[in-house]
Amino acid sequence: MQKEKKTVSVLFMLFSILFCVCLITANVLETKQISVGPFNITGGLIVFPISYIINDCVCEVWGYGKARMLIWIGFAMNFLFVTFGALCDLLPAAPYWDNEAGFHAIFGLAPRIAAASFVAFIIGSFVNAYVMSRMKISSGGRNFSARAILSTVYGETADSLIFFPLALGGVVPLRELPILIISQVVLKTLYEILVLPVTIRVVRATKRYEGEDVYDNNVNYSIWKIFNI
Repeated sequence: MQKEKKTVSVLFMLFSILFCVCLITANVLETKQISVGPFNITGGLIVFPISYIINDCVCEVWGYGKARMLIWIGFAMNFLFVTFGALCDLLPAAPYWDNEAGFHAIFGLAPRIAAASFVAFIIGSFVNAYVMSRMKISSGGRNFSARAILSTVYGETADSLIFFPLALGGVVPLRELPILIISQVVLKTLYEILVLPVTIRVVRATKRYEGEDVYDNNVNYSIWKIFNI
């Protein structure tokens, strides 16, 4: 019996690589707290919203099945990065090396941030992909801008409500957590809106190049059907 071969395009592969890089970078940047005017945010805001934009693009062009595989690939790569970082942090430093405190400040906190990130990422990303997929079907493929923004609002809200209490509870004062959560959702959504013209052009160009515009009719939305693409 000949096994059916499942393939992905070069563009999907490039999207996947960028997606993983953004997730890994965001985990490191999350260790820094930043004040921007009245907002208190984490450094991950610089890059993390890009992962949601990529999620939207993949779901819009290739459908929920490919987005599901993308999310799990990102999860696996992020897990490997954090595991290796934690192992390196546990190894004894050379006597002449004086940056142990700085290294530990990033990778010592990273496992906790990563654990919270893993849970929040899975839930937030799948909420984002599900909303994007269902809205595309109900709208007949129209109103991409509204679908991209609303899916981000739902996904980022779920992500932030889970991530910040788990990752920064006891590190950030309790009274600051609601402000931090709201700030993140608002700013990440604004980020999505600002880059929306670029996202629209990328989606259109990708659809033309790939000849794909998938509608998820009768798709299985289980998050565990990883290779069902």
